[in-house]
Amino acid sequence: MTIQVVEGDATSPERGVIVHVVNDRGGWGKGFVNAVSRRWAEPERAYRSWARNKTGFELGRAQIVPVGDALFVANVLAQSGTKRVHGRPPIRYEALEKGLAEVARFCAQNRLEAHMPRIGCGLAGGTWDEVEPLIERTLVAADVPVTVYDWVPLD
Repeated sequence: MTIQVVEGDATSPERGVIVHVVNDRGGWGKGFVNAVSRRWAEPERAYRSWARNKTGFELGRAQIVPVGDALFVANVLAQSGTKRVHGRPPIRYEALEKGLAEVARFCAQNRLEAHMPRIGCGLAGGTWDEVEPLIERTLVAADVPVTVYDWVPLD
């Protein structure tokens, strides 16, 4: 099993788990979450409720939200805050790996593929050189097919 990289929209699969990174401050409104919210209200609503209630709301956790028949969005809590602090980006690679392991278990149990943008590499400030091995150690190691989408805007 390998990671397939394609050009396109990561919110477009008809089945599987769409994986993205969220922060531990309860903020939703910039980056890939906007694309998610344009398609479905449930992931944002579930995330905001999770942040408000605080139950299990900790770095390294994944919240898997159904948005259709055999289609889910995984809110992976792997970003500490929203800004760099002392030069350190908000991404927490250890938390991302732990959250991806939760997603891998869910995907494997339900025979679902994982779909995602280059998670953790936008507003979270991570690098693909750091993120890709985490995906390989979790999802790919669990024999979960992974498609990574590079967004290409339409003219």
